[in-house]
Amino acid sequence: MNPFDLKSALLAKHAQHVVLIHFPIALFLVAVMFDFVARLLRKPALAVVAYYNLIVAAFMSVPVLGTGILAWRWQLQAAPLKGLLLQHMVLGFLSAVLIWIAWWFHRRAAGKPEAQVPAYCLVLESVGACVVALTAHLGGFLSGVSLSG
Repeated sequence: MNPFDLKSALLAKHAQHVVLIHFPIALFLVAVMFDFVARLLRKPALAVVAYYNLIVAAFMSVPVLGTGILAWRWQLQAAPLKGLLLQHMVLGFLSAVLIWIAWWFHRRAAGKPEAQVPAYCLVLESVGACVVALTAHLGGFLSGVSLSG
């Protein structure tokens, strides 16, 4: 396969999910970091940065979920959902839901003068970061990246 063949790259059975997934992961984890630093340093501008990262992470989670389902259908021939595959799909959906909920909390807090999310939102974001990391870890095993040998 030619690495510069655009058609092969865009129409590969699983490539889109593998490529797209990195955006919401990175954006969400960076948003969580900015949220914690904003609270620690009492800098509302950093909370705004977290908010904008969360917007993009939330919207990018939609095509990632879609391409994940397509990868399951095409690459894995719609294999029965069990074991790691089931866990990865459930955690992937849960990750997207947690990202959207975190964005919603930020959206609600955006109109307030202090522009700071409630402390329980930081707990939710921490749980979300753990779920995202676990989802990515399982995805690595499913893609064969994490296999040794």
